[in-house]
Parts: sequence; structure tokens; C-alpha cells
Amino acid sequence: MAHYAKVNKGIVLNVIVAEESFFDTFIDNSPGNWVQTSYNTRGGIHYGSDGTPDGGNALRKNHASIGGVYDKVRDAFIPPQPFPSWTLNEDTCQYEAPVAYPDDDKMYNWDEATTNWKEVI
Repeated sequence: MAHYAKVNKGIVLNVIVAEESFFDTFIDNSPGNWVQTSYNTRGGIHYGSDGTPDGGNALRKNHASIGGVYDKVRDAFIPPQPFPSWTLNEDTCQYEAPVAYPDDDKMYNWDEATTNWKEVI
């Protein structure tokens, strides 16, 4: 089984799991195209079932997400931008905060008003 994203005008509308042969008989009259995506791909790296990179085929940079973008030029799925201050990493096709997530074992949420991480208390 593989994952496929329905893309219309660059926007991901739906994601399904199907055999490739499903599309041999599937009739879809809605606008757009189905593009294969990889559930195990994040940031251009393919991960195994144990969550570690396994050297597999990192298909289209990221797994497609509804509301995200499929960039034909990059042949990459790009998730929706989570906050206006976050910028797209051109290599991973993922959005990054302007400030790195703290590395102190505490939990944080992004605060767009201050463009910084706030500790969850």
C-alpha cells in the first residue's frame, strides 16, 4: 500500500492509502491529480518504523498534508506554514521558527506575539 495526495492548483486536498492498481479503475472527475507521497519521509529523510533514518527512498521531501502545497518545481510536499514568522527551509521544505526550540527537557509552545517559545506550565 502507498499514500497518494489529491493536488489541485498546488494545494493538497486529500490523502489516501491505496494500491497503485487502484488508479487503473478509479474514476475521479474532480479537478487535480493524484501524486504519490511517503508516510515515512520528513525533511527529505526516509525513516524506518523505529523512527530512525533508514536510507530508504525519501519521496518528495515530506508526507503530504491536507492544506499543504505540492511544489512541482521542487517535486516536494510542503506543509502549511504554522506561523507568519516561520520561514521555509529550502533544503528540507519544512518551516522553521526564527528561534530554535530550547534544549532543556521542558515543554514549550510557540508565541507568535513575542516570536519566541513560552514554557508550558
